[in-house]
Amino acid sequence: MATDAQQRQRLGSALVALQFVLMAALAVLAGPAFLGGHADLPAWALASAGLALGGWSVHANRPGNFNIRPLPRAGGRLVTAGPYRWIRHPMYSAVLLGAAGCAWAAATPWGWIAGAALALVLAVKASFEERWLLDAHPGYADYRRRSWRFVPGVY
Repeated sequence: MATDAQQRQRLGSALVALQFVLMAALAVLAGPAFLGGHADLPAWALASAGLALGGWSVHANRPGNFNIRPLPRAGGRLVTAGPYRWIRHPMYSAVLLGAAGCAWAAATPWGWIAGAALALVLAVKASFEERWLLDAHPGYADYRRRSWRFVPGVY
């Protein structure tokens, strides 16, 4: 029988795998437009905003505290500075901005379908992560009350 920690590891790994499959699909769909130089300005703007937010998030979180799985890192600290001041999951927001840029550049319904599926996977991943962060960090409940999941003022 698998322990709770093992089940969390498996679930986290499955969500990350699904996330990366969808991100790869978006990259394949949008690659020709970006590499061929015929992606529209909004596609470039969304992708650039995603890269900027992702870079700011990594800088605020510091690589040693970062975990790609939705499991809190042992000995990790709760980050509430930088973009984390307003957004609980700015890396997911960055991925979603990049996904929107890729979907726009791909100019096919499949890009938007892959982007919507990715948004769903990240919402599920964030739900589990928040549940487990409540267990790991006593201050997380208060932080969750005063911040937004992905988009300040919206969600």
